[in-house]
Amino acid sequence: MSLPEHEPQQPQPFPQASGAYPPPPPYEPAAPVHAGPGTTIWPGGGHGDVPPGNLAGTPAGAPDGPRPRRARRSVGLIAAVAIAAAAVGGGTATLIERWAGNGTTASAPGVSGTNASRSTNGTVAGVAQAVSPSIVEISATSSSGESTGSGVIVTAGGEIITNNHVVAGSDQVKVRTSDGKTYTASVVGTDPDKDLALIKVQGASGLKPASLGNSDNLKVGDQVVAIGSPEGLTGTVTSGIVSALNRDVTVAKEQGQGQGQGDTQGQGQGRGRGGWPFEFGGQQFNGDTGSSKTTYKAIQTDASLNPGNSGGALIDMNGNIIGINSAMYSPSSASASSSSAGSVGLGFAIPINTVKADLDSLRSGSGSGGGSGANS
Repeated sequence: MSLPEHEPQQPQPFPQASGAYPPPPPYEPAAPVHAGPGTTIWPGGGHGDVPPGNLAGTPAGAPDGPRPRRARRSVGLIAAVAIAAAAVGGGTATLIERWAGNGTTASAPGVSGTNASRSTNGTVAGVAQAVSPSIVEISATSSSGESTGSGVIVTAGGEIITNNHVVAGSDQVKVRTSDGKTYTASVVGTDPDKDLALIKVQGASGLKPASLGNSDNLKVGDQVVAIGSPEGLTGTVTSGIVSALNRDVTVAKEQGQGQGQGDTQGQGQGRGRGGWPFEFGGQQFNGDTGSSKTTYKAIQTDASLNPGNSGGALIDMNGNIIGINSAMYSPSSASASSSSAGSVGLGFAIPINTVKADLDSLRSGSGSGGGSGANS
């Protein structure tokens, strides 16, 4: 026996000929409710961007049942990608376009990064790793003995900036790079008035030049890193802050002044192991600077500096050189041995903007000291 046939009770699908969507009443759906990003709830149980009765062609009013979830998964997947992209890149705003069904787009917010360059990560360890290959140890030999200082590579061809007092009066200059290679260098130009010198290594190429920053942007309290060869300990890293700016520091122009054959500026090994004499505020420290001296504006730092740091780098947290270390205060007397001397957090550096302004003069050998010194 056959069962009686009944007429279907659900409404017929919307007519397609008119091209209108949705059709006129009584089939016009109620306004959707937006429940959150990427989710729209339609009266009658519909979700997503498509109203009920139009999911995969299902007529409105059909019995509830499993509905396709592709639209919701797509939105969720794209949202997850947007979050992941925003979390990677440190300061890079990544734009992820997400269609919301009405033709508009939305973008994922960027994550704020630090002001430090990616090569240093704003850490002392990062600065040391990035900048150490640009710092060298300098050994200068003269008739009075040998001294040790530091220098900063400024060109890949081997130009190195250092203090005048490190190489003044020397007969021979040797440079040791961070990878242990040793080169002979010649003095290109010196400027005793600024306590600066430019030397150039022979037969070197592909050296890593340092990035020279802008010392005019420094503020008291900025964190800094110092790299040099105190007491001949190559590649020593210390850190501190900028303690003061524009200090008037007076140093001797030439080595040996005030202490006979002593190492007047504290270059490190040999020559009497002097105490790096300088004057500040009309008083002398670490010994007599002598009659031939010069005064310059210096950056004061509490980063530990010791004899041998002369000519080395003072560096900001972006890995830029902002000063050339040139003097320090030691509580020991000029006649004391270097073992009893040490840093007490009073160090001074020549601002890098002073160095940059003097580079052309040093390269031409027309500085106050010309190209005196070692030529081989």
